[in-house]
Amino acid sequence: MILEKRIPLRYLFNLAKVDLLIVLLVSSAMTFVTNYFNIEYDFPISIPAFLGTAITLVLSFKLNQSYDRWWEARKIWGAIVNDSRSLIVQLIEFTDEPENKLVREIGQLQIAWCYSLANALRKLPPAQQAEDLIPDSEWSKIVKQDNIPLGIHVAIAKRVNQLRAEDKLNAYQQVQIDETLVRLTASMGMAERIKNTVFPKKYRLFLHFFIYIFIGTLDIAITGLIHTIFEVPLVVIIALPFFMLEKTALGLQDPFENRPNDTAMSTISTAIDRNIRQLLDLPGQPDPLESDSFYAM
Repeated sequence: MILEKRIPLRYLFNLAKVDLLIVLLVSSAMTFVTNYFNIEYDFPISIPAFLGTAITLVLSFKLNQSYDRWWEARKIWGAIVNDSRSLIVQLIEFTDEPENKLVREIGQLQIAWCYSLANALRKLPPAQQAEDLIPDSEWSKIVKQDNIPLGIHVAIAKRVNQLRAEDKLNAYQQVQIDETLVRLTASMGMAERIKNTVFPKKYRLFLHFFIYIFIGTLDIAITGLIHTIFEVPLVVIIALPFFMLEKTALGLQDPFENRPNDTAMSTISTAIDRNIRQLLDLPGQPDPLESDSFYAM
């Protein structure tokens, strides 16, 4: 997640450096050929102006759609924070035994679930934090499953049932906790839906293609209208915001790809870890993740 810090120019340039290099080379070649062979164009400037307006509208729509996906991902993880806290608070309040072995195990499993979900969404190996919090015998079975967070969630549900069997919870209290677990499962499913639903690639390719068409027609239209020395830099400068906005939209549309624009799942998971450990007085509380960079993961 991009933070309220100064973003390095190198990062911004890297977003569109390949496209800008192509525009620079093509525009330079066209300018050289035009001047060397003394070619004169009679191409109305209204055509690239119309194309630029149309592309701006389409690009704005793509940005809105991409931001909606990113914001939905952030809301999902906001719900995970709330429900993770609610789960532990319910267990403490209902059992009135924060030192209860099963309650503490559920707290550890919920921490492991958050770390595991973050890694699963980013297609990373199983989280070491999760392995450290789950007994080896249980972890060896969970890690073999296709969906590790779901396996951890089942382990939590089993312990809730065990608390009910030991009369630490009544039926109504178990229903309340089950509703919290269902919401956590729903949040996991919604995050997986965003991860597994690909933004239409044809839409991006068409937009990218027509940006090049716009830049090409603009390059032809301004030939002869301005001094040759300014023609190529002007075309590159005009192309810059179009390509940078397109790359920004591309980054926002996939919020679980372990990139600077991602939802800060590691930071959020660490915050949940600290909250649960403090509620249950568990040892090993991690320090808050503080980024020295312009983004947080």
